[in-house]
Order: sequence, then structure tokens, then C-alpha cells
Amino acid sequence: MARITRKSSRRALTAVGALTIGALALSACAAGGGEEADDNTLTLWHFEGENSAMGIAWEEAIKVFEEETGATVEFEAKSFEQIRSTSSQVLNSDEAPDIMEYNKGNATAGLLASQGLLADISDAVEEYGWADQLAPALQTTARYDDEGVMGSGPWYGIPNYGEFVTVYYNKDAFAAAGLEIPTTYDEFTAVLDAFVAQGITPLAESGLEYPLGQLWYQLALSQADRQFVNDYQLYENPVDWQGDEITYATETLLEYVDKGYISPDVTGLKAEDAGVSFINGNSPIFVSGSWWYGRFVDEIDGFDWGLFPFPDSELSLGSSGNLWVVPERSGSKDLAYEFIDITMRPEIQALIGNNGGLPVAADEADITDEKSLELIQAFNAVNENDGLSFYPDWPTPTFYDALVAELQELVNGTKTPAEVQQSLGDEYESYAADFR
Repeated sequence: MARITRKSSRRALTAVGALTIGALALSACAAGGGEEADDNTLTLWHFEGENSAMGIAWEEAIKVFEEETGATVEFEAKSFEQIRSTSSQVLNSDEAPDIMEYNKGNATAGLLASQGLLADISDAVEEYGWADQLAPALQTTARYDDEGVMGSGPWYGIPNYGEFVTVYYNKDAFAAAGLEIPTTYDEFTAVLDAFVAQGITPLAESGLEYPLGQLWYQLALSQADRQFVNDYQLYENPVDWQGDEITYATETLLEYVDKGYISPDVTGLKAEDAGVSFINGNSPIFVSGSWWYGRFVDEIDGFDWGLFPFPDSELSLGSSGNLWVVPERSGSKDLAYEFIDITMRPEIQALIGNNGGLPVAADEADITDEKSLELIQAFNAVNENDGLSFYPDWPTPTFYDALVAELQELVNGTKTPAEVQQSLGDEYESYAADFR
């Protein structure tokens, strides 16, 4: 049996911008894989909760792995912060595990790849056929070039779950107001106007944390194409910060506040406040991520609810989930690849799906939970259209804080849309220009 030490874990709700390279030591470290590791032992770290969809699925994968290989898994749960803040030091030492979960993106997995701390797993990807199981946008966060920019170059990780942003709605509130699910943007704003006319603030929002920035990016995406996403996220070409897409997003977001679609107090509200507003039935619409889905299933009991895609937009926020990565100093790389392959099997993918997660390679016929199937089908529809477009704060390590601060200025009326866009553009270019 695997020797398992349970510690508190922390799920990341948004992409982490900055990678702090601290000198903190991981508390209670298990003996790492290292280059002298036992060939019959796989040292594994991840930060998912024991009862989360991934935690449940991966525990089963450990059992299958041990039964099939005869090897032993030494698993120790780490917190997200433990892994994030000490990764560069730990992976450059004999304490490195053989396989671990790590955050995707340029400032995280990309940085470690560029430092030579992660193994190039391209040969294993070809051997096991993992690329055939992953939609193009899901592959983007798994590959990094020499500078650590995602989207091209060798494979450095494999995701086996995903995440995306959608529109949650209160079915009972819609029915009471005589409203249907909007299929066009004009119908969407008509729904918002109808709720405002009833004295209801329709959109649950937060300007103190990520939701408002994600709505801003979704508005930009509604006017954009894949090349815009590639320019913004992958630095393929300069981004026009006074161009149509970003100008539309900034000006429209301000209109949402002026028209009463969003609370004027939004700059003082956290993501939790927005989510609870929807859970309590105070706001009938919430544009946010699949990470809320399981909580809504557990906590909403006063009304029926569902979801629909943001109208008239072919692109949606979202990405793969975090990655399985294999440290360069792993002494059991082949065992690590066998474990990854098990997590991609239909039965393990179904466990993720039936417990509220978003598997990347599940057979929908294996999903027996009706609510989970609704979410998975919506996610699959986005992937079938190559619609996943990542998150607005990904381009620079400090862009999350800049976006939150600038949109607060916008809502408070202390900066015009053009001034906000100029400030964001300056922040973006201070980092992105070095990669062109």
C-alpha cells in the first residue's frame, strides 16, 4: 500500500501570476526521488484535497499503479503554497520527487522548464499517445520553448483535468421574470435590463479579486479571434491596447456598472462575496469558473440553476488544469510515465467527472451523475470549437494585481477607459516585449 501523509491542501482558483522563489524549506518533507531513488519506488506530491475529484481519482490511480507495477508509491500531500514557493530549490536537490502536480503557465511550469528543472517528456507523450487525448488548447499549457513561453517546444507536463468560465443562472428567477436563456448578446443584455427594471442587480461580481477581470477578458474575447489570443497570451505579435477588442471590453464593463448590471460596491467585494450572492439567490447570474460547480451542487437548495455559454462568443476563458510534471532529477521517470498514463485511462477520468471535476479524456457514457454530465458536455463543446483562451492575468507575473487595481480605478471613475488601457498596456509590454 502507498504510504500516505495527509496535510492541508489548497486549490488555486485562478492562475498564479508571480512565482516567489523563496528559501523556505518544505516542512516534513518525505524522502525525495532524487537521482539515486529506488527503481521500485515512485515519490509523488500533489496538493489536491482528499475528497476533491482529483484527489479521489488519483488515490485510485495509485492503487491501480501499485497492483500493476509492483512498485510502491510514496505519496505526501503538500499545500499549493509549499510547492509553489520552494519548487526551484527543491527540484534542484536530492529532495525532488519523481512526479508532482504543478501549476501551468509561463511564470510557473514554463519558468522551471527554462531552468532545466523539469524533464522533457516528449518521447513519453509519443509512446503513450497522450497528445491524441488532449484538445489543442489543452496542449498549449503542456509545451514550453527555451524561454519558458507556452504553446510550442517540448512537452513538460500532462494535464488530466480542465477548467473553464461559463455563465451560471438561476432558473427559478428567470422563470419568475418570464425570461428565456439568451442565445445572442442582445438577448443577454435584454435579460440584464429586465432584472434591473425589477430592482435586481443581475450580475454577481467581485472587483477586489479575479471575477471582474475575467468578465472584462470575456468581453474582449467576444470581439476577438484565435490570433488575438495568441498575441495576448503567447506574444506572437504586439497587442493593440487601444484596439477594438480591449476598448470594447473596458467601455462595456463601465457601462455594466452605469446601467446597474453590477453593484456600485463591486470594488469592495471578494470572489467569495460574489459566489455567495449567487448561492443565496440575490443575483441571478454569475459569470465564473467551473471550480464553483461542485460547491453550487452542495450548497444551493433554494432554487434550480444551470449554465449557458457567454452569448455570441466563440472563445471562453479556461485552460487545462494543473500538470503532472516529472522533475529532471527524478530517479524513476519510467514509473512516473506509467502513473501518468493510468490517470488518463477512461475509468480514472470517469472518477474525476463523477465527482465534480472536468476530465480531459472521459467517455461521456461513463458519467453517471446528471449535473456533472451537464458541466462536462459544456466543457467538451468549448474544446470541440478550440475555444479555450486562458486567463487575462497570465501574460506577466504581476498582471493579476495590475488588472485588479486598474479595473477598480475604472469602476470608481478615477481613470477613463483609455487611461486604464494605457496603464495595462505599459505593464504588459514591460514584460512581454522581451519575448518578441
